[in-house]
Amino acid sequence: MSTASAIRPVPSKHRLAALMLVVIYPFVTAILYVLMPLTQDWPIWARTLVLAPVMVFSIVYGIAPLLNRHLGWFILRQPRPTRLPV
Repeated sequence: MSTASAIRPVPSKHRLAALMLVVIYPFVTAILYVLMPLTQDWPIWARTLVLAPVMVFSIVYGIAPLLNRHLGWFILRQPRPTRLPV
């Protein structure tokens, strides 16, 4: 195995954090707009009990894979891939 093929690019944690913030902030805000009127009389711990699983599963199984699929080149500090015309 050559050393060139063994070198893997190191992901940028700063770029990943910035992308996650840009995507997740509006997502959480939208969830809160829906959840708050429905749980108006609930204690904060109960609201969090509903909100946290929705956010975690959405991020782990939805948002993060989509970011990696579509913007992985940016996170890995690679040039943007060219798209072939269909």
